[in-house]
Amino acid sequence: MRLRIDRIIMAFVILILLLFNVFLSIYMLNMRKMDNKSTKVELVVKEGDYIDTVLNNLIDNKLIRSKFFAKIYVKLNNYNFQAGTYELNTSMNTSSIIKTIANGNVTKKYNINLTFKEGKNIMWYAKNIANNTNNTEEDVYNLLNDKEYIDSLINKYWFLTDDIKKDGIYYPLEGYLYPETYTFENKDVTVKEIFSAMLDQTNKVLTKNKEEIEKKNLNIHEFMTLASIVELEGLYQKDRNTIAGVFYNRLKNGWSLGSDVTTYYAVKKDMGEYPILTWADLETVSPYNTRLSSMAGKLPIGPISNPSISSIEACINPTETDYFYFVADCKTNTTVFSKTDYEHVTATNKIKASGCNF
Repeated sequence: MRLRIDRIIMAFVILILLLFNVFLSIYMLNMRKMDNKSTKVELVVKEGDYIDTVLNNLIDNKLIRSKFFAKIYVKLNNYNFQAGTYELNTSMNTSSIIKTIANGNVTKKYNINLTFKEGKNIMWYAKNIANNTNNTEEDVYNLLNDKEYIDSLINKYWFLTDDIKKDGIYYPLEGYLYPETYTFENKDVTVKEIFSAMLDQTNKVLTKNKEEIEKKNLNIHEFMTLASIVELEGLYQKDRNTIAGVFYNRLKNGWSLGSDVTTYYAVKKDMGEYPILTWADLETVSPYNTRLSSMAGKLPIGPISNPSISSIEACINPTETDYFYFVADCKTNTTVFSKTDYEHVTATNKIKASGCNF
């Protein structure tokens, strides 16, 4: 009886091994390349495409032999497909094709990188888009003036509110287009697609910090406005935290921010091209110009630049001090802080004497 059971078990094991070998042989056959002709095929994987969608496209383009065995390979290796445009060919086996897509080895044939610098405004962004894509600056401004489009974005993103549509706002998306390097398929990318990528990144950054932002005594539009000013006023993180603290002190005590960078924006002057503000500029009546006495205790009507995570974090965690003034030292690229007007004037005169212009 024992011998019979052993024989049955042995037969069962042999059967399992035979079935496994048969399965393995079929698997290997189906993982082979389609042919030796090396026919090139361009495959586009879209953001959010399911595994089945991608594998179906591979089947339709005659790049793989079996969706079933390809899916097994994907699952066994825990691969995730990356969006992009891929240049594949029929002489590649299934594993090579899947690895190419999983590793995001997109073709360099069409991809372009667009870098949007932190602290720059919409005017700079529009030039950057026009210089590197098949869009014009007018295309950018036309989209920003499209009320239906702006309303659709307000409905989509929690951080965009009706505040961006206030009368007097220059550009409704100013301050909300996250500065980063973005990769697009080619120069035919639309302004909508560019804005979508930037707003999605803003959403990731702000959502991660949403609870901390909501603890501040500012709504999201006011918060981003303050962050945009801090971005331009301070070069280093430690300075930005203290600068944010100074601005909070001024707002709390009903003072005007007195920030020259808001005046540059109010008169639409680029700080690089126009280093000196005129008296007429400083007295320009604008809801952006915080040098006006009428702006006491107020923030500008909206952001004046697109801030980095550094400035956002500075406004979340400002350094608490008794400072109400600061001035930048062009020689050391640092910021000198003061508690009183007398201390501030003294520091400013000292910096001017060293050769810095204001």
